[in-house]
Amino acid sequence: MSRLMNIAEAAQQVKPNSTVMIGGFLVVGAPQRLLKAIAMQKSDRLTVIACAADYPDQGIGNLVSAGLIERAILSHIGTNPDMEGLVTAGKIELELVPQGTLVERIRAGGVGLGGVLISTGLGTAVEEGKRIIEANGRRYLLEEPLRADVALIKAAVGDHAGNLVYHGAARNINPLMALAADLVIAEVEELVPIGEIDPNRVMTPGIFVDIIVCDSEEG
Repeated sequence: MSRLMNIAEAAQQVKPNSTVMIGGFLVVGAPQRLLKAIAMQKSDRLTVIACAADYPDQGIGNLVSAGLIERAILSHIGTNPDMEGLVTAGKIELELVPQGTLVERIRAGGVGLGGVLISTGLGTAVEEGKRIIEANGRRYLLEEPLRADVALIKAAVGDHAGNLVYHGAARNINPLMALAADLVIAEVEELVPIGEIDPNRVMTPGIFVDIIVCDSEEG
């Protein structure tokens, strides 16, 4: 069965009430075409897990502007005044998580860990309501793993088997999100035949990718 879908078909896989992980940081490495298509189809009441809220009408900002987000787990919202306004008005429930902690929670969800011990946030508001564990004479917060129904990721190159290659900083959190979701949709800039990618360059093996969409090919 082919993993290739066009943008509209792939966007339809994101259902209302889904928890969605979205790769990228301030739109670098973000699946922009997928996000625009999802915003148009109006799948609402989404819980979004991502590094940042991006910008108005860019990246995750498309979902914000369309009113599709009910809850967000992010590390940064300062570049999106629309998001800030909706959070302040109580229309979006926001959990702000230090970025390193967010990454570790996603990694824990992807590899099956029961949680991670983090010292970031001890003695601050981050500590409220969380379990504190002592190990080797030090105190840590137990941070629970994160998983999602769907992960939307972006790669520079992919093949028809779903093997992915990222370029530079656009790699960011995409490979970890590919481990931590039940359904993984990868938007790629270039689609190549199976066997054309050197196995030593593969950063996300195709076994983790369910659907592929290409910027230059609608499938």
